[in-house]
Amino acid sequence: MSEQTLDISLTVNGEHVSERVEARTTLVDFLRETLSLTGSHVGCEHGVCGACSVRVDGEIVRGCLMLAVQCDGATVETIEGLSDSGALTDLQAAFETRNALQCGFCTPAMLLTAQELLAKTGVPSREEIRAHISGNYCRCTGYHAIVDAIEAVAKARAGGGP
Repeated sequence: MSEQTLDISLTVNGEHVSERVEARTTLVDFLRETLSLTGSHVGCEHGVCGACSVRVDGEIVRGCLMLAVQCDGATVETIEGLSDSGALTDLQAAFETRNALQCGFCTPAMLLTAQELLAKTGVPSREEIRAHISGNYCRCTGYHAIVDAIEAVAKARAGGGP
């Protein structure tokens, strides 16, 4: 029995992409295996850990729960695209400075999630930061350093210094 394949056309990190994919290929597998965009990781494959997070049409989604064919006509942004644009430079620097990225497995999704929070909220409280990143598991830092980094960037962006 052969697998059904479908043609899809989407925009990934500002570039038009047309590919033929198996109907059951997840978005994260498509990004990693077909487009070699390996910043989004495959963790639990159940949408719980958040490691596969990407943006589809401006909304953060779990790439392991979305099929690539569902993105036909969509705009997808990965950590590579946001990093290349410079949109995350201050967050990346804060994560490094505050040792908030130890093994780095959760870092891409944490950065995407933090950027989303800071775009919506000027200077969130530590509790708001914790609540917003709660869907992203980190097994190394214990979250304190991650919250510190996000808080520092929020204050700096608001003109309040580091």
